Amino acid sequence: MPQRPIYRIAALAVSAAVLLSSASFGFDAAWQSQFTLPAYAAQDPLTAASRDSGDLTGAPDANAAVDPVESPADSPVGSDAAGASEGQHSAAAAPQPSPIPAPQQSVALSNRIVDYDISVKLLDGGQLEGSETLTWKNPGRKPVTDLYLHLYPNAFAPGSTFLNESNGQLRGVKMTPGKDGAMELSELTTEDGETLLPRLRYVQPDDGNAQDRTLASFRLPKAVAPGQSVTVRMKFTVKLPQVFARMGQAGDFVMAGQWFPKVPAYETAGVRGRAAEGWDLHQYHGNSEFYSDFGVYGVKIDVPEDRTVAATGFQYKQPVVKDGRKTYQFYAEDVHDFSWSASPDFVTAEDSFSSAGVPGVRIKLYLDPLHAKQEERYMHAAKSALAKLGEWYGDYPYTTLSIVIPPADAEGAGGMEYPTLVTGAAAKDDNPGYELERTLVHEIAHQYWYGIVASNEFEEAWLDEAFTSYTEDKLMAAIYGVSARTPIESLYMTNPLPLKLDAWNYGSSDAYAENVYMRGKLVLKAIEAKTGEKTMSKIMRTYFQKYRFKHPDSQSFQRVVEAVTKDDWKDFFQAYVYRGESADFAVASIRTEPDGEGGYQSIVLLTRTQGSPQAATVQFGFKDGKTVRKTWDGIQSHIQIRLQSASPLSYVAVDPMLDIVLDHSRYDNYLKAEAPARKRTKLDVTLGQLIDAIVGSMAW
Repeated sequence: MPQRPIYRIAALAVSAAVLLSSASFGFDAAWQSQFTLPAYAAQDPLTAASRDSGDLTGAPDANAAVDPVESPADSPVGSDAAGASEGQHSAAAAPQPSPIPAPQQSVALSNRIVDYDISVKLLDGGQLEGSETLTWKNPGRKPVTDLYLHLYPNAFAPGSTFLNESNGQLRGVKMTPGKDGAMELSELTTEDGETLLPRLRYVQPDDGNAQDRTLASFRLPKAVAPGQSVTVRMKFTVKLPQVFARMGQAGDFVMAGQWFPKVPAYETAGVRGRAAEGWDLHQYHGNSEFYSDFGVYGVKIDVPEDRTVAATGFQYKQPVVKDGRKTYQFYAEDVHDFSWSASPDFVTAEDSFSSAGVPGVRIKLYLDPLHAKQEERYMHAAKSALAKLGEWYGDYPYTTLSIVIPPADAEGAGGMEYPTLVTGAAAKDDNPGYELERTLVHEIAHQYWYGIVASNEFEEAWLDEAFTSYTEDKLMAAIYGVSARTPIESLYMTNPLPLKLDAWNYGSSDAYAENVYMRGKLVLKAIEAKTGEKTMSKIMRTYFQKYRFKHPDSQSFQRVVEAVTKDDWKDFFQAYVYRGESADFAVASIRTEPDGEGGYQSIVLLTRTQGSPQAATVQFGFKDGKTVRKTWDGIQSHIQIRLQSASPLSYVAVDPMLDIVLDHSRYDNYLKAEAPARKRTKLDVTLGQLIDAIVGSMAW
């Protein structure tokens, strides 16, 4: 055959191949709306995916025939598609907002240790009835003979450690008497149907409280070898409490947080400095929050027909309505928890958003009717926060972000974070102040430090809460021009304790909040004060990028600080993170007398009784109105300064510009020179007591 026809045929073949392959990228269906449901929406992704022990992704089959759709990242924000207007709205009776199409190919971002396939039914009286197929992969190098389960709803049963420690109160909300919660496993079997329920036992590794049933274990019929998986099936029921401590029911509103049997984190050697691999086992405590491994979730939620459901992940096909009930199906990858909320009263809205660091996300609002007119504020806060977080730290890796606003009588469900779902402050009035934005940007910041970095909140809660509080301040300043009152906040410190401390060992909720939220945030601000804002930004971004999906610890963060700054931070972290100190600079004494030559000689004693070495500005004021500033390197625990002056010394002040953010005892930073020693001491004590009393009345 002549060469020319051969070349033509080859060219045609190549062109055909290119056209066929382009279909998988959606080039053949560019006209389709990004709101169109994909073809695989008719399938359950958990059944469509490979489920063998070597593949725990649970993702929709990348090779299945699907209708390509436009990704949100490919469409400008606010563009109309398929006749839908920007920011679709609906009341409870209106059609559900269309879900985002799932990606056609699943790229694992985490190690995906767990795989959950859950079906749950909401019954009358705040009851949940569920079934769960759990697959757990052994990430370690040793065989595992026992599996553990967190049964968190039992925290709301009488005698639990959580209720004993919290005294039935959390964040200003009290548990309603007689409105207890509980969880029961009615079935627990292997894949082959062998019952494991007789092997179940409740364990209390933290306090030995025999009445606490928030953690259970059972022996497996066969040990799980390294890299291998085990699958168990279970059925369970949950009695929801009256909304309290992040979960429950209030009227027709339901917040299901920590509602299903969940496997604890299994840490391999080296994770968070661990010497030997093993389970990280803790009960549900009054102060602590949660910690678990990343995985894949497929969840079916069956509710009365009038309910609208918000949930972690994305809704991958339209709800099925039958016999007065409605079944939703959600799917999520690379998350370590799953929550949902339901109400017949939600006022919904949604919009797509993309920016640098936010490839494409669908923001969904589920508002209490009292806040229906606040939609623009919620959307603006969400978009602005995501944009800044993506710019500062790195990509937001999920395609959805759902925002739930609880009603006033469900206050205990407000202000909480879950993967791809947050709750704002409960709707108490129709035009709230900046607490609306502050609460929301705080919870969205949690998507990074709680959701993606995923620190151990049992043992090092500051790595989430303090980092989120620090980021909250940055967001409020950048978006709304609302600056933090750092010098005032440092005065709130009344009981400094180590930041690397088990949450329940702080004792009171006040001590927990003061240290984990406030003092931890000030530690980060102190690092920023020493390094400068630009370097601190690099530290935070480097830490996020290095440890996303990795479960870091305090030493991980210290190593990043040292790597970025090229300095030794051992003393700083030992003082403020591990020993729980605050800085305490003081003017201990002043002695001024004539020098015999027409001038004056003064001797000033400065002390640093706590904290790590740090430079401090010292201001000397003279009776003729002149002032002099000197810098003390702060290396010594005390220093004596001699001054010669033409005018008598009037006062001395350490850190007059309030730059040392961790100094919470500022009353001794200033001393007047002329007061006699006896009178001066009395004045110091009285002033100190007055300041302590004022600060105590303002504390958490």
